[in-house]
Amino acid sequence: MTGTVRRLVLVLGDQLTLNSPALKGLDPARDRVLMIEAPGEATGVWSHKARIALFISAMRHFREALREAGYAVEYVSLDDSDEPALTGRLAQQLQRWQPEVLRLVEPGEWRLQQGIAATATDAGVALQWLDDTHFLCSRADFARWAGPYRGSLRMEYFYREMRRRHRVLIDHEAAKSDQPEGGLWNYDADNRKGYPKRGPGLIPPPEIFEPDALTREVLAEVERRFPNHPGSLAHFVWPVTRSQALVALQAFIDHRLIHFGEYQDAMWSGTPFGWHSLLASSLNLHLLDPREVITAAEQAYREGRAPLHGVEGFIRQILGWREFIRGVYWRDMPQMAEANHFDHHRPLPRWFWTGDTRMACARDAIEQTLQYGYAHHIQRLMVTGLFGLLAEIDPKQVAAWYLAVYVDAVEWVELPNVAGMALYADGGRFTSKPYVASGAYIQRMSNHCGQCAYAPDAKSSQAIGKPLCPYTVLYWHFLDRHEAALSGNPRTALMARNVARLDPAQRERIRADAQHVLGHLDDL
Repeated sequence: MTGTVRRLVLVLGDQLTLNSPALKGLDPARDRVLMIEAPGEATGVWSHKARIALFISAMRHFREALREAGYAVEYVSLDDSDEPALTGRLAQQLQRWQPEVLRLVEPGEWRLQQGIAATATDAGVALQWLDDTHFLCSRADFARWAGPYRGSLRMEYFYREMRRRHRVLIDHEAAKSDQPEGGLWNYDADNRKGYPKRGPGLIPPPEIFEPDALTREVLAEVERRFPNHPGSLAHFVWPVTRSQALVALQAFIDHRLIHFGEYQDAMWSGTPFGWHSLLASSLNLHLLDPREVITAAEQAYREGRAPLHGVEGFIRQILGWREFIRGVYWRDMPQMAEANHFDHHRPLPRWFWTGDTRMACARDAIEQTLQYGYAHHIQRLMVTGLFGLLAEIDPKQVAAWYLAVYVDAVEWVELPNVAGMALYADGGRFTSKPYVASGAYIQRMSNHCGQCAYAPDAKSSQAIGKPLCPYTVLYWHFLDRHEAALSGNPRTALMARNVARLDPAQRERIRADAQHVLGHLDDL
């Protein structure tokens, strides 16, 4: 069937909710919903097989949900066109259907927004953008909040505003009705523990989902079409439907939220999931609504099933950080994608794609990433991200890697976390300092150092005859290079004073050791 339709509604692969405003008021006789699989979306960055499979399987399951709900759906599969690009395939569908208007919810990527707008203009089709009501703060609302800030933005102030606005973890019995539950807005100080020395003990496993027939077809197709892409599909366990995502949410609330807060920063070899929720992919695909996730966590606290500090820390990630990061992304694009504050240009080491490194922390984080398409936030920030910063890797290459290898990666959330948090490539647009540390931090938060070919500090290196940890070598090199800037920041002044105490001979040794490490990044 072809011909003129009134409205062609484009549903993108990370907008898989029947509550989408784009679906409101459609007439199956005159309007059509369009979904497009595009190979170019998998090859723009060298995407992990599990990331490709998750998007495609979730899209195909949502196609069936749309049809069951009575919508007329036009679905373009991978093999339906020789055109690789999503915008090219969209142009073909606009020519085919000749709609009066192309309607869609604003995408999660600046590139797609620009490309879709240009495609509609070229086709002479009116374009209707709709706010993404999945989020609790619209792009326009965030811009109004951020308007007075001429310099750095701070998530903490935004988070408090969101707590008040949405009445989340507010003490309803306090004299002032806008006071935080427990008297504090932020319990981060209670959420930074490492596992006990004996190990994490028994952690309830996350809910996993055996692939159904439709997902198995997708897995086989991904293996056939993208055989040389990184990662494995042997452990594909991710929710691909809303019903599965709801099961995953309930399992987390019932069994894992209780210790999420205190151990959210902890790392341990062979413990890929810890107490984490593993809900980011379902949230970012819109299989889950953040409101229901926040409500479930708050209810667990009020019923005495989870402690306040852990619940607050979890809610802060969703109501605070997730919403804030999205606002920053749209406020600062496209400049954010080009940011390179430290002028770093080294290529990404090859072992980022294989895990073949002698550094135990990096090996563990990357091997589990290749296995599952997942690593938790401290592994991303303080292992792979930290190495990218200290080793002076080109921010574009680091960001492309993060977008490629994680199943929950969508650019609005991935790029600010990499360019802003991990690499400080934006010069502190919304962070108060570069997040740098030596091997001592990894030793404190994990058991990796005891199994590593390197020693985390000079004293242990001399005692046991191991080479000094590359993180430690490059950490001191970073301090040496950026002493002046660090000394002028109250949050990093102590680091600057530490390096200022070194004599010229010690500094020369730091520089020589660092140049050796930087010259052999592929061989670490």
